[in-house]
Amino acid sequence: MNKRFDHKICVVTGAAQGIGQGVALALAAEGGAVVLADRSEFVHETAAAIRTQGGRCLTVLADLETFAGAQSVVDAAVAEFGCVDVAIHNVGGTIWAKPYQEYAEAEIEAEVRRSLFPTLWSCRAVLPQMIAQQGGSIVNISSIATRSIHRIPYAAAKGGVNAMSMSLAMEHASDGIRVNAVATGGTEAPPRKVPRNPKPMSEEEQVWYQAIIDQTVTSSLMKRYGSIQEQVGAILFLASDDASYITGTVLPVGGGDVGMG
Repeated sequence: MNKRFDHKICVVTGAAQGIGQGVALALAAEGGAVVLADRSEFVHETAAAIRTQGGRCLTVLADLETFAGAQSVVDAAVAEFGCVDVAIHNVGGTIWAKPYQEYAEAEIEAEVRRSLFPTLWSCRAVLPQMIAQQGGSIVNISSIATRSIHRIPYAAAKGGVNAMSMSLAMEHASDGIRVNAVATGGTEAPPRKVPRNPKPMSEEEQVWYQAIIDQTVTSSLMKRYGSIQEQVGAILFLASDDASYITGTVLPVGGGDVGMG
């Protein structure tokens, strides 16, 4: 197996489940020491899986919708390992699925807090460390849902992730920092251990959600959802030195659905 992350200290946010967990396990398998950040206790299960395979990791429970939470992750990483070479910011995900006019004011704000602010705060927290060490790789997880239906606040948040990633790349290339984003497409994943919205969907909400699925498959040239591993492969590529001449890029991984930058 490749060991692209030997001697690399890698932060992964949202590491308790889904794509974030898949990224963390793959980084550890390729030799990285992984700092696992999440607000769910389930993140300890990811740590146990890594340690069972002989990998090194550290768990940090933090609310990444706050700057204090994001800073606590970087502080813990530096205290334990001395630096941060790779930061993969994965927290986000639409909470509700409905036409825009059906969203309440508080729901719109909650969607932006969930899918934009964790990446804004996490980038802000890790930048001083990467500037000080004059190097690092940041991969922010975006979405092809920047062109989608029934999740407009989420689309706006992920459009913000794309914009900040490209702008940060311009601002900090001179510091040896690469910043890219992966716009994930529809991805098959196990049921979430912690639902974003624990309230059962009404019949109308189920229809709205099914419309998202149908639109996602239709927009994909390959007419299917992808796997977690298909997303992980792209994320690790951009995080690694294999992509040493790539920065300021939003890479769509959606079977040919490119979304919109």
